[in-house]
Amino acid sequence: MAERVLITGARAVAALDIARSLRAAGYEPHLADCSPAWMARASRTAAHVHRYASPVARPAAFARDIRGLIARLDPVCIIPTCEEVFHLAALAEADDFSDRLFAPPPDRLSTLHAKDRFALLCRRLSLPVPDTTVVADRAALAAFPGGTADHVFKPVWSRFGARTLVAPAPSELAGVAPSTDAPWVAQRRIIGEEVSFYAVCHEGRIAAFCAYGSDWRLPGGASYVFRPLPADQTARLRPLADALAAFAGTGQIACDAIIDADAQPWLIECNPRATSGVHLFGRSAAFGRALMGCGEVEPVTGARHLSSALWLHGLPTALRDGRLADWRTQRRRGCDAVAAPGDGLPVLGALVDAAIFGLRALRTGLPLTEVMTTDIEWNGRPFEPD
Repeated sequence: MAERVLITGARAVAALDIARSLRAAGYEPHLADCSPAWMARASRTAAHVHRYASPVARPAAFARDIRGLIARLDPVCIIPTCEEVFHLAALAEADDFSDRLFAPPPDRLSTLHAKDRFALLCRRLSLPVPDTTVVADRAALAAFPGGTADHVFKPVWSRFGARTLVAPAPSELAGVAPSTDAPWVAQRRIIGEEVSFYAVCHEGRIAAFCAYGSDWRLPGGASYVFRPLPADQTARLRPLADALAAFAGTGQIACDAIIDADAQPWLIECNPRATSGVHLFGRSAAFGRALMGCGEVEPVTGARHLSSALWLHGLPTALRDGRLADWRTQRRRGCDAVAAPGDGLPVLGALVDAAIFGLRALRTGLPLTEVMTTDIEWNGRPFEPD
């Protein structure tokens, strides 16, 4: 009987591609989420798609559901893909299943995720990071000594570029209300190419690494096309990932960076979870084995894209900006991360998921990227399930 692996955050395309790689490597992947996750349900990959309660809205029920899944499935590994990782890490520490959770312990997760603590970590590790100042109240914001045109302001706890202000005018900062519970940072602005990297690490050593950029993004910055970076840029980013992997220990780490005009990469922020870099390993069995600590793997060549987003957002953008030829080239030459040979229905499921989140955004008045994470996001508060 194949060993079972539980993959949480089934709403993410990365979760589905991880499941495909694990299936190819001979494991039995189970997916789970607190959202309907119709994309995952439409796929032939998962043995089953399970449901758990929101760790934000119902932490006690979330803990009960996770405990039940572990008891029923007895997975050899639990791989988080979204921000449920923070809630799972706290529960794993309390319930003593950290050895099965593919993630760093809670204190390291927090250090990597919090933008102020991540900047301090980078300085301690002698990694390039822009000057970063914590702003924890309106008085500190008003007394900020730097020029706003040379800085980027953003919440310490945020994702997908939410509420980020780049070189803001004083009038834009007037609406910012930082506090000790919800601090902001002011970070020196770096001009250059925005890039990302993703790594799988075991006991401080990297087993899978890729670096990528994107020319197609949602409002707020989330990408839906992923092109591998040239070898020279990848080589400059790899030592940074090695240093962070040594700190993280075991799990997944991903960083956003900016490469300036002198080809110097600057680390901006970190996501200690799965990201779209997963897609650059081509759903291979070797990637599945690397996740499970069995060997190393190199990324495949060629760009990947999310077909649903490429049609829903990319086509209108291409028509508006005169980039229709680029859009056609990507659609023709790129590889879809949502569908796979013999597994095309997830595209329809992704459209259903998009419609559900879109209606929720209209109903609440929140940005789409924010609506997609409000039930799982972690903003520094202790997880208290009981």
